[in-house]
Amino acid sequence: MLKTLQELADYLGGRVIGDPAATVHGLGSLDDAREGQVTFLANPKYAAKVATTKATAVILPPGADSFGRNVIETDNPYLAFAKVLTLFCVETLKPQGVMEGALVSKGALLGKDISIYPGAFVGDGAVIGDRTVIYPGVAIYEGVSIGDDVIVHSNVSIRERCKIGSRVIIHNGAVIGADGFGYAPDGKKYYKIPQIGIVVIEDDVEIGANTTIDRAALDKTIIRRGTKIDNLVQIAHNCIIGEDTAIAAQTGMAGSTKIGNNVTTGGQVAFAGHLKIGNDIMFGGKSGVTSNIDEPGIYSGFPVIPHKEWLRVSAVYPRLPKMQKSISTLEKRIAELEKLLAKE
Repeated sequence: MLKTLQELADYLGGRVIGDPAATVHGLGSLDDAREGQVTFLANPKYAAKVATTKATAVILPPGADSFGRNVIETDNPYLAFAKVLTLFCVETLKPQGVMEGALVSKGALLGKDISIYPGAFVGDGAVIGDRTVIYPGVAIYEGVSIGDDVIVHSNVSIRERCKIGSRVIIHNGAVIGADGFGYAPDGKKYYKIPQIGIVVIEDDVEIGANTTIDRAALDKTIIRRGTKIDNLVQIAHNCIIGEDTAIAAQTGMAGSTKIGNNVTTGGQVAFAGHLKIGNDIMFGGKSGVTSNIDEPGIYSGFPVIPHKEWLRVSAVYPRLPKMQKSISTLEKRIAELEKLLAKE
């Protein structure tokens, strides 16, 4: 695929500085791009590389030094790079239909232009939307509903009656709708509490590999529109995750916690159960969230505190042994002075 710089600029909503008729056929990094490719600069500390790159054109933010290169100027070069990468490199799969070796119940309702690969199972009463792709080893239980343009990668399990919106991507090994961790103590034993709720995944959500989202005990575990979940994340029963939230790998969320919109977590963040987290909040990696947080901002630590305060506290940690020694010395000197004063 060949595109002129003007065509790319129109696609990105940017403008060309240089030769609008120059053509490119792919992308590369600032270091490795070749003639006929476009590259981008998102971090100003690498600006000098714009002068040495061999790319035909560079995607730059307004006001950046072009060093005489062809430029596509746009407010968000990183986003522009993602869009151009999609344009050049992401192919639309041709519909394959129900392939030999797939096991699809006669009671399932299938949309148009779908692809269901060998080894996949679709249960009775399941609904599969148009242009949805189900890869090998996927298990879709009875009564599951899946929207249009969904991609379900190999070895995903979607349990009974769960609902998946449109344009959702579920990566390998994820489990949607397993039983929540609910047991009633019975002396020294535990009696299993039936988990009769479901999981609802709204539109434009992406779920990483080997992530688990448990079904609700009675109602719904909900992942709202546009949220992105990394690999190896655990979301317990009855949690509700707001819109356009990003959850990094190995985050764990105990039951009935509610997360607002535009929340971001670093890796290995832990949430206690039954919490309420507001909108526009960011948690640093390995944070422990043990109480409700309403105020937008950045939080870190265990238990979490405002990030700037955590930085100050962290700076003290390496000095604690020396401070302890100094305090012990001062305590001894004070004790000696008190003895002298007592003799007078």
